[in-house]
Amino acid sequence: MNIFRLAADLLHLGSIFILIARLRQTKSCAGISLKTQGLYVLVFATRYLDMFISFVSVYNTLMKLFFLASSAYIVFLMLSPLKPTYDKALDTLRVEYLIAGAAAFALLFPHKYTVLEVLWSFSIYLEAVAIMPQLLQMTRTGEADNITSHYVFALGGYRALYIVNWIYRYYTEDNYSDYIAWVAGVVQTVLYGDFFYIYFTRILKGKTFKLPV
Repeated sequence: MNIFRLAADLLHLGSIFILIARLRQTKSCAGISLKTQGLYVLVFATRYLDMFISFVSVYNTLMKLFFLASSAYIVFLMLSPLKPTYDKALDTLRVEYLIAGAAAFALLFPHKYTVLEVLWSFSIYLEAVAIMPQLLQMTRTGEADNITSHYVFALGGYRALYIVNWIYRYYTEDNYSDYIAWVAGVVQTVLYGDFFYIYFTRILKGKTFKLPV
């Protein structure tokens, strides 16, 4: 594992800790997309089935278990104790189209035609667009609290660091290629483009985060 992969994983962990802390401290899930969180549960559930049949490392297994458990816990919080604070009217993106599109790409362009590899490919394609309900909700409201902004930034930053990781591996490892992850990762990072611009020009200057409506 190189430093870019490690930094990306730590930023991903950080994003989840930020969100859980925000939900527990404010006792509100206002401004958070339940649909995005549900998509992440589906992403991790379909990606990490391999841990039941193969062992890579303790680090790898612990990370997989954490992402599965934490994503399920976030959805539990939003569906149970914090449900009265969730505004369904703002969380309107039709995620069935995202799921269907990811499934179609997984069947047409899988890593390999095995059940686990098709599911892995599905999870990669779905993760690329899983943030869209959250970004749309922020656009509809035109603003977001700073903690939510930090959460979304950490998610986008983790994927951007993975691109650096892939470039590093391409030049330092023999015969390294992963076109599915590369294309999906670039698409995912591009989706954060406007968000990154506003984050750097407003939040880092101490201003309120506001998106164009």
